[in-house]
Amino acid sequence: MQTFLEETINHIRDNHKDISSTTIILPSKRAGGFLKNYLRESTTKPQFSPKIISIEEFIEVLSDIKIIDPTELLFKSYAAYLKTPSIEDKDPFDVYVSWISTLIGDFNEMDRYLIPPNSFFSYLKGIKDINHWYVKKDKTKLIENYLKFWDSLPQFYELLKNSLLDENIGYQGLVYREAAEAIEHYISVNGHKEHIFIGFNALNNAEQTIVQELLETGNTSIYWDADAHFYHDQSHSASYFLRKYSKEWKYFKNHPLKKISNNFKEKKNIQIAEIQKSIGQVKYVGEILSKLTNEEINKTAIVLGDEKLILPIIHSLPSNVTNVNITMGVSLKTFPIVRLFESLFNLQNNYTEQLYFKQVLSILNHPIVSRLIPNSKYLIHQISLQNRSYISFAELKDLDPTSNIEPLQLLFDSWNNNSKNAIKACLNIISILKKALEFNQIEKVVLFELNTIFKKIQSLHNTYDYIQSVSTISNLYAELISKSTIDFKGDAYNGLQIMGVLETRLLDFSNLIIVSVNEGTFPSGKSNNSYITYDLKKQFGLPSFAEKDAIYTYHFYRLLHRAKQIYLLYNNFSEGLNTGEKSRFISQLEIDQLENHTIEMVSVNPIIKIKKQTLQSIDKTESVLARIKEIAEKGFSPSALISYIRNPLDFYYQKILQINEYQEVEEIVAANTLGTIVHDALEVLYKPIEGKFLGEKVLLELKNKIEEEVIAQFQKTFKKGSFKRGKNLIIFEVAKRYILNFIEFEISEIKKGNQIKIVKIESNLSAEIEIPSLNFPVKIGGKIDRLDEYNGTVRIIDYKTGLVQPGELELVDWSILTSDKKYSKIIQVLAYALMINQEQKIENVEGGIISFKNLKKGFLKFATKESARSRTKDTMITQETLDLFKEELSKLIIEVCDPDIPFLEKEL
Repeated sequence: MQTFLEETINHIRDNHKDISSTTIILPSKRAGGFLKNYLRESTTKPQFSPKIISIEEFIEVLSDIKIIDPTELLFKSYAAYLKTPSIEDKDPFDVYVSWISTLIGDFNEMDRYLIPPNSFFSYLKGIKDINHWYVKKDKTKLIENYLKFWDSLPQFYELLKNSLLDENIGYQGLVYREAAEAIEHYISVNGHKEHIFIGFNALNNAEQTIVQELLETGNTSIYWDADAHFYHDQSHSASYFLRKYSKEWKYFKNHPLKKISNNFKEKKNIQIAEIQKSIGQVKYVGEILSKLTNEEINKTAIVLGDEKLILPIIHSLPSNVTNVNITMGVSLKTFPIVRLFESLFNLQNNYTEQLYFKQVLSILNHPIVSRLIPNSKYLIHQISLQNRSYISFAELKDLDPTSNIEPLQLLFDSWNNNSKNAIKACLNIISILKKALEFNQIEKVVLFELNTIFKKIQSLHNTYDYIQSVSTISNLYAELISKSTIDFKGDAYNGLQIMGVLETRLLDFSNLIIVSVNEGTFPSGKSNNSYITYDLKKQFGLPSFAEKDAIYTYHFYRLLHRAKQIYLLYNNFSEGLNTGEKSRFISQLEIDQLENHTIEMVSVNPIIKIKKQTLQSIDKTESVLARIKEIAEKGFSPSALISYIRNPLDFYYQKILQINEYQEVEEIVAANTLGTIVHDALEVLYKPIEGKFLGEKVLLELKNKIEEEVIAQFQKTFKKGSFKRGKNLIIFEVAKRYILNFIEFEISEIKKGNQIKIVKIESNLSAEIEIPSLNFPVKIGGKIDRLDEYNGTVRIIDYKTGLVQPGELELVDWSILTSDKKYSKIIQVLAYALMINQEQKIENVEGGIISFKNLKKGFLKFATKESARSRTKDTMITQETLDLFKEELSKLIIEVCDPDIPFLEKEL
């Protein structure tokens, strides 16, 4: 395969005896590198190289003006903005940067297309005036100021333009305009020299002026990277611009176009693959590459429609790919240390004395900080242990006095919303990181880039007085990071090539893999990040989305000109903004299929292997049996036995291994925390009347103590967590309401003439269970919420803050009591009854639940029924009841202690 550049070089050599004196202008620097390489490989004898430059470098030569750095342009333009007298209400710099990039983009467009500024701005102001036509006689101040701003743009533009030109610098569009105006002078000096333009497509008006003027000298030629198939198809937009120039340019009336190749019609194998999700595409690319020989890989390019896939692609390359050249850099934003500074700016932008725990933890959990502050895990643990949803810097220091104070201070002490402090802190953090930690090569490069960025911000800060707040530094940091990349080193001319769409200009490959050929990605969707309206663009001949679509069409089809094996991959999964729609380019290929093209449609579905889930089984070793014996002798709690019924594996982890759930900051009061608070508050309130009868007067006194006690219990259980605002305040009020409703319920019972005597409140109980088959004593133990006498009947009461229905306490078949978790509340109540019976044989006893969410049902009693449909219930707990329960309980405990029965996971 002969590439376009090779073909062009051969043609140039055939028509030029000595090309060393020529100036060759290309669309990009990268294309220049490939051109030099082809020249080097094809040259048989020593000779001087021609001058090879990109179009941007050429316009800088023509205009004798350097293109300004975009960040510096922000500040230069703001200086001009402040000096514009017609703009009365000036925005602060922070607000200014939010809209100026769009406006400068419009200035760029206007200048590149050589639009007269005054008529352009006059037209734009008129459109804005019409858009904000006001029905009342007088316009509001806001509308007046808005329209004044558009009226002041000519003055702002002139001030900006003149201030930049005074320093011999300019934004890209301005440099193009100046270059077009300087072309006559350039020709008068250099018109005798040969100039060759190679591989251009869509030219702005400034470029067209420059090229046409040089062509008229007779010493300039231009080579188009086009294909005859598209050029002669009047409806195909891949050659839209070339057909337009060939008709409109005066030069082409007397000079025919250079020979246009006809490569697209040659034999091509095209595979169109629909794949689910981006990661599926990435994996399929690896599969394609794994089947290629080393020679084929050297002629292969991966073109990324979505450049965010660069890292996944790199990590998915198969082992047979040994040489890779990556023409695009990896954005700095993808590296962890960059996100550390983003977290710092988030913390400092709205800094308060009490720092929100999530912002603190996001910094302490960062992998770099965990290396910088060895005790970071301890600090995280203490924040969680003390349940601090807000914490001050001073309190953070006090959590661990042994921690190195300098990193803590840089990370968490206030920068006082001072830009100088912010820059100093960031540079100090980088300095400490360099000294204190060992980094790999990539981390060192990233750290160097970050240091360079903050040094640049510092330089700008010293030059301009607009940077005064942390938010300005944060915005500048985000702006610079978004434009900074880490470039990979590789052999630019050998091995697999991975590139973005624009990097492919003038380059040809036999094997082509294009990823993300989706509508909205390749081509990109219609976007209008501009203040220039569509009718204004039409009026002044500025490119609209139709011309931008033609540019994308050219890039796509140009890639296919000389390729032999082509893979077009697209994501068919609809998710978020991605519609899963294949690109119109694919549809057009399918419709216009040429005779020599073989198009294969494939649907690549991930191979999903459904692994049969095997439930985990843990055998009871000697140490496990020893731990079970230890628990049995101390006493099985009802909750422990219930956890075994629910899932034996939970019992194993919680009671045998004693592994607790990871403790996190409880920002919002959890249901179990609310339950603890209500239980403990009731214990404190009712404990003084233990052994006494309830009276209305005593209960009314308890009502007055509710708020004070609930506050105390919140402080005890919720620790440092705040309950004075938001959801927690609502939960606080709910806790008070639960207790108030319960006390009022008790008062209503007293008023009805019922006598209630408190026997025990939150009392620890235990009982021995005789199990002859076990050679060690077994106990059960627990804490009963309340034991009282209700009109002479003893009641075993368990409080529940959740919703409980009467049916949950009704039992028909004793044999299934310990096999189903739905009977957990019955087990709990009867276990307490068994413990009480150990102290004193029970007679005339009832057990049950008081549900604070179902208080209108009152005391929900345990009951046995002869059948599920029977309406007759027996609510009395007798010795016979306890014997039946003890029998089932013994079976359960024997199973727990049996060395031959493993802890088998239940399928939940």
